[in-house]
Amino acid sequence: MISTEKSMHFLLVEDDIDHAELVMLAMRRNRDANRISHVEDGEAALKFLRRLPPYEDCDSPDMVLLDLNLPRMNGKEVLTEIKQDPSLSSIPVIVLTTSENEPDRIDAYASGTNSYLVKPLDFGDFNDLVGQIDEYWTKWNRLP
Repeated sequence: MISTEKSMHFLLVEDDIDHAELVMLAMRRNRDANRISHVEDGEAALKFLRRLPPYEDCDSPDMVLLDLNLPRMNGKEVLTEIKQDPSLSSIPVIVLTTSENEPDRIDAYASGTNSYLVKPLDFGDFNDLVGQIDEYWTKWNRLP
């Protein structure tokens, strides 16, 4: 059987350093081949995606993991900007948040998220979730 897994470049947009470190640890534990770039707020995320200073030398990510509760520009605003920008709109965005709030979920899907995932409180469950994100997007899904 031919492996369809490929390495991917994820942009993690997360202001909570502990959560960011957990995501990056779980991603690397699942597969070293992936690259993960991390920014801590919504404005930095858009600069990164548009390759504006100080990110002009960074590669474009294959996917965005986006928290909703961000400083400077919240995740919903970032999601809306991404999905309305023709040069960015094809990048899959996964909302990865602590919010189980139904209006947040409805707004995220209305704004174009590809998936809405709630961060589990248990470390093992969190690690499993991140591993499944990686497996789905690198092994099973076909990006444009």
